Amino acid sequence: MVQTSEFVRQQIEAMKSEVFELGLFRLPAPADGRDAGMLPRAWDSETLLRSIAWLRLENMRGRNIYIRPQGEHHLSLVDDLSKSAIERMKAEGFQPAAIVETSPRNFQAWLNHGKRLPSDIGTAIARALASRFEGDTKAADWRHFGRLAGFTNQKEKHRQSNGMFPFVRLIESTGEVYREAGKLVANVREQCEREQDARKKRDAAFASALVASGADKSIESFRQNPVYGGDGTRVDLAYALYALSRGASAEDVGAAIRSRDLSHKGTERRQEDYVERTIRKALALQHSQARGR
Repeated sequence: MVQTSEFVRQQIEAMKSEVFELGLFRLPAPADGRDAGMLPRAWDSETLLRSIAWLRLENMRGRNIYIRPQGEHHLSLVDDLSKSAIERMKAEGFQPAAIVETSPRNFQAWLNHGKRLPSDIGTAIARALASRFEGDTKAADWRHFGRLAGFTNQKEKHRQSNGMFPFVRLIESTGEVYREAGKLVANVREQCEREQDARKKRDAAFASALVASGADKSIESFRQNPVYGGDGTRVDLAYALYALSRGASAEDVGAAIRSRDLSHKGTERRQEDYVERTIRKALALQHSQARGR
């Protein structure tokens, strides 16, 4: 209990967030009928430290304990790193603020950029870091959970010969901003701006071509068009631009977008936010085109 408390204290001090989101995730266990599930919590450091006994109990009951800062933040998590990758990070000026060994010889690193980043920039940086240091690019985004040290990794594949699970260990917790932070953030921000400008130009050109064609198209015809490569987000925006330019109402466009499964976007509220953002973006591009004529 004392060692777990110390690991937790050192890790959250290194992560330097006012509020943390905890995720207590249990994998399905068909043998005893348990379903998978996530227990979410949002706590400040003091509350988290007071709750360690309860977290240990839930961990013993089969839940993995995860943590991340709440809201947009100043950190990036790089998952599934080798020891040699950690050493290379340090040598190249990407010293982690915290290093956690999640299972034997497998590591996660939190990097401190020194300032809060917008979610799109945070995701782009996380992906760049994961790619550069051979981490898990699928787990690279601005709000991915990392493991909290001091608790056991309850994945069945890590069960030891004695039936126990390995502890998640805190290896380092300096909290420092890595040396290359300013350079990396500036480069990624510039790249994101270039890509955003290019997307706007492509979207505007495509919308103009659709309007000029005068053809009536359903959202299904957009979904089946190979030019989008099955990218539902691009399809939704292209259709919204097309339909709005031909006099469709925002309600009708929203209904068309919702005709596909949006559950991967999250809760119903997040799904609605996505639909509304898509329509707002289409309206803004339509307005921009009108001014340019």
